[in-house]
Amino acid sequence: MAYITSKDGTQIAFDRSGSGPAIILVDGAFCHRAFGPMKPLTPFLEPHFTVIAYDRRGRGESGDTLPYAVEREVEDIDALIQEVGGEAFLYGTSSGAALVLEAAAHGLNVKKMALYEPPFNSDSDALQRAADYTARLNELLAAGKRGDAAALFMSYVGTPEEAIAGAKQSPAWGALESVAPTLAYDNAILGTGAVPTGKAATVTVPTLLLTGGATIPFMHETARALAASMPNAEHRVIEGQTHDIQPDAIAPVLIEFFKA
Repeated sequence: MAYITSKDGTQIAFDRSGSGPAIILVDGAFCHRAFGPMKPLTPFLEPHFTVIAYDRRGRGESGDTLPYAVEREVEDIDALIQEVGGEAFLYGTSSGAALVLEAAAHGLNVKKMALYEPPFNSDSDALQRAADYTARLNELLAAGKRGDAAALFMSYVGTPEEAIAGAKQSPAWGALESVAPTLAYDNAILGTGAVPTGKAATVTVPTLLLTGGATIPFMHETARALAASMPNAEHRVIEGQTHDIQPDAIAPVLIEFFKA
């Protein structure tokens, strides 16, 4: 493990492994280097790339500096890009994919980027649910109720109540509570929740929008809308996969895209 110092002085923890052109892996909600989909993905990528897995601010062994702003997370990615030589590939999942899009829109030196299921949804009912969730999440976090905030998020994304109850009894629950404040960070990155086609239209980075064949239907609509609005993007479906993409399913797609 090593650290880089972001523009605002925050220490960002990261691991570097493998060899070849650099690829930075950007996690979604709750996840960090030791917890989430990037850790099992890394061994598949190491023979082809220098893999940078990092803890987003407020998670794992990274620091945090308040007040939060999306721009600070963009600066974290920029600091990592500078650390690996000034340019990199980016791969993000879920809200991490939204953060990757934000980084590219800010003009970072991204060679190519792959976005797996950024969870935007412009449906009117979805936008109202997002607004209600935002208000309740902020209330719980302001009151210091991290566990309730974590449970709210899980319910919001469709986790069954019995599964949430089971999670509360698991050894991992403490880790989820510890990063619950960063749920507000993911929420800020998503904004209102609407598909940001206007912002996407300004991004010329070669982009692969990915969805799983067994995922929630709106994810396909979102990916198609983003791909259609971007001047250099395509949408591809990975059959049989849900929002929780399996590393052996995504790795060949990433290797092919980034090495082309």
